[in-house]
Amino acid sequence: MKAFFYLGILAWGLLEILKVYFIMPMPGSQQWDSVEFAYLIHQNRWILRALFGIMILVGARNAFSISKKWIPLLFMVPLIIIIYTFNFELLAERMFQQPGNLSFYDKESYDENDSSLVVAIVQEGKAKAYPIRYISYHHQVRDSIGSTPIMVTYCNVCRTGRIFSPIIDSKSEEFRLVGMDHFNAMFEDKTTGSWWQQATGEAIVGPSTGKSLDELESEQMTAATFFSLYPEGLIMKADPSFLSKYDSLGKFEKGKSTSNLTKTDSISWNEKSWVVGISLDGVSKAYDWNGLQKEIIIHDSVGNQPIVLVLAEDKQSYAAFKREPFHYFQIKEDTLYLGESKYNLAGKSMNSGTPNLEKINAYQEFWHSWRTFHPRTEIYKMEKEKNS
Repeated sequence: MKAFFYLGILAWGLLEILKVYFIMPMPGSQQWDSVEFAYLIHQNRWILRALFGIMILVGARNAFSISKKWIPLLFMVPLIIIIYTFNFELLAERMFQQPGNLSFYDKESYDENDSSLVVAIVQEGKAKAYPIRYISYHHQVRDSIGSTPIMVTYCNVCRTGRIFSPIIDSKSEEFRLVGMDHFNAMFEDKTTGSWWQQATGEAIVGPSTGKSLDELESEQMTAATFFSLYPEGLIMKADPSFLSKYDSLGKFEKGKSTSNLTKTDSISWNEKSWVVGISLDGVSKAYDWNGLQKEIIIHDSVGNQPIVLVLAEDKQSYAAFKREPFHYFQIKEDTLYLGESKYNLAGKSMNSGTPNLEKINAYQEFWHSWRTFHPRTEIYKMEKEKNS
């Protein structure tokens, strides 16, 4: 019976470790397709804890019948430490919390770095932006724009920014950060306990598997470009409670992070290289960030849809639009020219009576992320490569 005591301690400790190991960036954990196993452990954790607790109780009398009672006590200490560490210190939602104080700058009051990158959204004639140096810590910011509730998400290990509608089955859902799968953040909904992938907005395990959050149109740009395009817009302020957690120097957004998880590789098409990804009508394509920096404007097609991808003068802001097959643009001082027609980087026409350009979502992210979540992605060859 004594063996039950020690086996119960060992099994309980292993349970707590595995429950976190498979959904956090630990050595080897993110390379496996283990999310279903991790979810199974998570869903049955209380049953397993009760079972292992009973084993400990059944064997406790025999275990403590020896004269050196400090030995079984010594074995219990690591279990207590493991339970605390893996349920408090290493719990994703405790490590990365949502802002409790959400407030915004307008153009006149904004006093931060103009080159800071933001993820922006325009809805109902209003514009809001969320600095990457803040949301890369929070992972999730719940807000609204006009009458539209929004869920602003960011995963700095994938360099993925996405904005979703949190409405599921006509109900505004609550989410908590639960961990990650293939290095991408996962959120758990409160109603069904399903796990949702941040890069795609899809529920990948649980009762809601196969459902997807509606993604809203968003764009990435500098704060200066945001206020230039949307002078009435608002930019999220830092929450004073998390100042020590933020990337105050903007190392991550500028590609200067030294962490193995968030660093940038300056060589093209390596795991941590930057790409711009576009998906249209089931077809995905990746554009090398270094190549875009050289070409500035790219005319291409994604599937059957001709597109134009442009880089701003600040070499950080970018935008993508649908175009007609015979339309070829030029860009100068952040203005797109098509014959006599002119457009700003939001695609808004500067000519009376000329329709605006149709914007499309384009994502700057790590190559390993885009390739993982778009396994059939095509790769755009730069002009130099085409001619070689």
